Amino acid sequence: MRIYRVALREYLENVKTKGFWIGILLFPVMIWLMVEVPKFLEEKGIPTRHVAIVSRDAEAGELARQRLTLLNRQKVLQALQQHIAEATESQRKEMLEEQEIDAAALLDRLEEGLEQMSQGSAEINPFNPKQLVDIGDLIPDEYLLNDGQWLAMRNLLLNQLPKGSPEFVEPDPRFIEVGLLPGLTDMATDAEIETALRPYLRAEKLYPASGRNVDLFALVLIPENVLSEKEPIRFWSSNLADTDLLDAITDSLTDRVRQMEYDSRGISSSEVKEIAQIRVRSNNFNPNKQEGEEKVGIRDKIRQYAPVGFVYLLWIAIFTVAQMLLNNTIEEKSNRIIEVLLSSVTTNELLLGKVLGVAAVGVTMQLAWIGSMLGILRLKAGPGAEWVVDLLAAVVSPELLIGFIFYFVTGYLFYAFLFAGIGSICNTIKEAQNFMSPMMLILMVPLGTMVFIPNDPNGTIATVMSWVPPWTPFIMMNRMAASPPMGEIVGTGIMLLISVIFVFWMSAKIFRIGVLRTGQPPKFLELLGWLKSSRP
Repeated sequence: MRIYRVALREYLENVKTKGFWIGILLFPVMIWLMVEVPKFLEEKGIPTRHVAIVSRDAEAGELARQRLTLLNRQKVLQALQQHIAEATESQRKEMLEEQEIDAAALLDRLEEGLEQMSQGSAEINPFNPKQLVDIGDLIPDEYLLNDGQWLAMRNLLLNQLPKGSPEFVEPDPRFIEVGLLPGLTDMATDAEIETALRPYLRAEKLYPASGRNVDLFALVLIPENVLSEKEPIRFWSSNLADTDLLDAITDSLTDRVRQMEYDSRGISSSEVKEIAQIRVRSNNFNPNKQEGEEKVGIRDKIRQYAPVGFVYLLWIAIFTVAQMLLNNTIEEKSNRIIEVLLSSVTTNELLLGKVLGVAAVGVTMQLAWIGSMLGILRLKAGPGAEWVVDLLAAVVSPELLIGFIFYFVTGYLFYAFLFAGIGSICNTIKEAQNFMSPMMLILMVPLGTMVFIPNDPNGTIATVMSWVPPWTPFIMMNRMAASPPMGEIVGTGIMLLISVIFVFWMSAKIFRIGVLRTGQPPKFLELLGWLKSSRP
């Protein structure tokens, strides 16, 4: 009962602190930001890029400009798809049943049609009016879009929105082509154009375009023999990280060069593409599964790496416990509160109560974190988030959960007793940091190997590390999905229980003396003397 009261006091003292509630609330905020910030940066963070294109080859220049149009329309398509998903989430099924139009499938086909614009062959020209198809035929075999078709398809999709939906705001284009400076023409040499535009590419000057001044992102010089003799493109830009434009243009021209090569050799490009799409499929089977259920699915693959998350959770729990136990013990020791507590309970009861109380705090925080993370991911992913269900189904299985819980609890107790003992012999956080440094080095080893272990869960390294008590809970949790030999599970489990009892005995002896001691921390030999003392 007294251990329970100490644990309850420790729990309440921690949950009343601002740090506890900041930790509870900060994690879901971070998860939300991790989901929203990349999307925001993709939509708003990257400004429209202004590009100057000078092509000595008319066909190559047209292909490059078509690719700019493709990239811009793909950005609009992504925004349109997101807008439709958000606006029709609650009414989509009913609306599609009434109108017999699958908007999601339509968007997928539209994206496929846009991708065909990158094929840059003489037979495929999305700007050729002769290649118009009937807009009423929503899903033709080859959907090629010119400007009129694009607008018609865009309006068609927007018409599927229910009444009262927010207006779709088309995002700014990714790339806009700008003309050459006044006084420069296509007849100017590459050197003259490069010299004139260099200050603008360096951002020393703003580039005049369409009646306003803008930043010039890149200069693309396409030589006359780029298609016939494969002469390289001259691409000028001070931004070396954003290669989307260069990759898109080179891919488009490469496709055209390949098409020309196919034609010269009498090879049908459609047959080449058809052959290139042929894949040999495989079915994976796990011999450890029951007969008739050996086939490996997505849940089995998730299951293989799900333990990595538990290893990381255990590491976070231990790190959190270290901070709480050290801070609480040192604070109570310096304020003489520890002496008042020891007037009512024994040192062993105080030690167990503090460890269990802080454990309850850690469990509360982690349950809140896991719940908020799953809730946010489910909310942001929408009703099609089957992967969340697969993740839960892969983890919530008796054979995994029992092992996870056992190794999680024993691993926590192993380190909690160690940290409590360290806190009892220190008077300040600075002194505790000297003892924590080697402990953190030990804890970094399983953190560094947690991704490697699933690749070879029953190999020599994993097997040997499983029998090292400080690493046993991490390594065995990581191996549980691979069904390690039962002898190793039982053996390491017994060894870990003995190790926890031994660490508790050792920490109890140090805690009994150290918690009332003041002055300099004891030396190593002095600690050995405490352990040899006959008193428990």
